[in-house]
Amino acid sequence: MTALTLLDQAGGLTAVPLAEAPAFRKPRGPLQSRVAYAAAHVVPKAHADNTPGRAADIDWDATLAFRHHVWSWGLGVADAMDTAQRNMGLDAAATRELISRSAAEAQSVGGKLVVGVNTDHVEAEHISLDEVIDAYKEQLHHTEDAGAGAVLMASRHLARAARTADDYRRVYREVLAAAGAPVVLHWLGTAFDPQLAGYFGSDDWEAAAQTLLQVIEYNRDKVQGVKMSLLDADAEISVRERLPESVRMFTGDDFHYVGLIAGDASTGSGKAVHGHSDALLGAFAALAPNASAAIQALDRGDEAEFHRILGPTEPLSRQVFAAPTFYYKTGVAFLSWLNGHQAAFQMVGGLHAARSLPHLSRIIELANASGALERPELAAARWQAMLAVNGVDLAGATAGDQVEVAGVEVAEVLA
Repeated sequence: MTALTLLDQAGGLTAVPLAEAPAFRKPRGPLQSRVAYAAAHVVPKAHADNTPGRAADIDWDATLAFRHHVWSWGLGVADAMDTAQRNMGLDAAATRELISRSAAEAQSVGGKLVVGVNTDHVEAEHISLDEVIDAYKEQLHHTEDAGAGAVLMASRHLARAARTADDYRRVYREVLAAAGAPVVLHWLGTAFDPQLAGYFGSDDWEAAAQTLLQVIEYNRDKVQGVKMSLLDADAEISVRERLPESVRMFTGDDFHYVGLIAGDASTGSGKAVHGHSDALLGAFAALAPNASAAIQALDRGDEAEFHRILGPTEPLSRQVFAAPTFYYKTGVAFLSWLNGHQAAFQMVGGLHAARSLPHLSRIIELANASGALERPELAAARWQAMLAVNGVDLAGATAGDQVEVAGVEVAEVLA
């Protein structure tokens, strides 16, 4: 039996059976019961100087092929978001090109696409509220000109410039007034970006939620949804229940998404609009087949199958998004590499070095257990090669613990 070698914190090796790839099927038509976006990552050129502080040098073929992979499973793509390393290696020029290229690809296949709109192209650390507004508008206009939907991301510039909740209400009012179509608002918690402390005018989520809800109420015709990424299910449900009927809640909670997406379907309460959250998740970039299959089950009215498929992925997501949470992007790229979506485990800004080997070992262990390895033998082979390159003495394991790699070309393992 093919086995999967695991590495613990003490350097010890163990082995578990390598599970077969799940037999998920791509949908024949659009997903119906939930709207789901995967916040996609970017793939750098393996030979390029993608070291800390350098401009991102993107492998556009691999990056765009990954988006087609997500679309093929019926999910939408949320691009140029924090998963794509905004504020962590993806520079302004690369961001603009990513948005333009992804928008063109989405239009070529009819794929759903929203992209992040921020102020991060401004190099100055401190700018005025008027300059924040202008910066948001500049990116918003580029996004709309490219033909993509917009997600107004939380801005570090705004977090530094705002003094009161009124400042947030003013900035969002003026930016939303310039939007040509309804946008998604993004509330990103400090676990993802400590520089966003006090966003929407308070460190208390209930007070901040009041400001967010006022922004939505005052600009209802310009807001189609809100993505909450606080990793607090109770907070998300509280806000979800108070949204206008025209506004969707997109969960960004990579710890509790199963129950939030299932929503009132699991209690039988039958709420039609706000009984569940839709999804805009970095986790779904690593779990597109699983997410698609689970939503297809909901489309058939099979809630038990939804939980059977998606439930086991939540421990995997919790590992990927473990503290420090903002390094979750490393786990997303690692799984992309294991699953054959990129030739090398590389990231812009050198961020592939942000997690330890035991941390990555736990990721592949949980991916194996949850059906998230699309090509298990390739994943096991690549992981074994990575351990060997990093000096792990695989020969030190007992004979029964050795990984047998079947059906994988050596060149593919080391690619």
